[in-house]
Amino acid sequence: MPSVDLTLAECRAYRPELPLPDGFDAFWSETLDEKAPGGATDRQPRFDRVDSGLVQIRTYDVSIPGYDGRPVRGWLRMPAGSTGPLGCVVEFLGYGRGRGLAHEQPMWACAGYAHLVMDTRGQGWSSATGDTPDTDPGSAGAVPGFLTRGVESPGTHYYRRVFTDAVRCVQAMREHPEVDPARIVVTGVSQGGGIALAVAGLVPGLAGVMPDVPFLCNIPRAARIAATPPYTEIAAYLRLHRDRVEPVFRTLSYFDGAHHATRATAPALFSIAMADDICPPSTCFTAYNRYAGPKEVRVYEFNGHEGGTEHHRAEQLAWVRALFAGLPAEQADPA
Repeated sequence: MPSVDLTLAECRAYRPELPLPDGFDAFWSETLDEKAPGGATDRQPRFDRVDSGLVQIRTYDVSIPGYDGRPVRGWLRMPAGSTGPLGCVVEFLGYGRGRGLAHEQPMWACAGYAHLVMDTRGQGWSSATGDTPDTDPGSAGAVPGFLTRGVESPGTHYYRRVFTDAVRCVQAMREHPEVDPARIVVTGVSQGGGIALAVAGLVPGLAGVMPDVPFLCNIPRAARIAATPPYTEIAAYLRLHRDRVEPVFRTLSYFDGAHHATRATAPALFSIAMADDICPPSTCFTAYNRYAGPKEVRVYEFNGHEGGTEHHRAEQLAWVRALFAGLPAEQADPA
């Protein structure tokens, strides 16, 4: 497969000038401190057990107060018979995916961990269904998709709501009686990887983060070189709104994983695919090279956006097991 971007050596050395937007930290501090109208943030997470048909896994239908106190759905899976406190993996989903059905994604629970899958508001039209609406108005004339929804300002942008949802999900798992709050890892593929990077920068004290072929990194470059969606949504929008280039990229800079990576300190395991034409490798390496905490990367030289798939899942299983084994906890080894 021909190269779609810089060479691996160039990517490893790639450190573009990417100025942090004014008030970045204050914007996120105010967002996460914001109280919902009518005391909606006082609502408690709900975990309702369901019968998924998987007898070795306990499954819960989850509703967690997210941005503005609005409920975000998810699935929580735990190994049957576990006594806790368990290590926990919180997973965010790729673009277009919803939380799916109750019996899906059993891997992490089978490995002995609590596993929360967060539904992504407004999504769930591609390979898995979703149940969380996004009721905020989008941009006037937004290009179909989510990158330009509310792009007039950081305060109205779609990913402000999604990143807040994700932080609230991690907070809910920290308070869950069967979860060890010191052993929580966040992860996700593509969009989920970008959300995981944002959470890693916004939530101190995580045990680890695993961004897998992450989306939403070095967005200005991605919008200019990616030939396939979703980044093409930005180019399509700016093709029409020729006078909005600077304010659009200013808004998007508040949601760029390359900036959140500079605030993250948890150990990280990245994956990057060198033939990725959806999330170009130089954009993923921008976040990796700027990541402030201890970090490792697995590079899949001949793969596209599928990345390492099950080969990388095996890498993640081994990495999380070793990570949790090195932390003080009542139950370091789930096996």
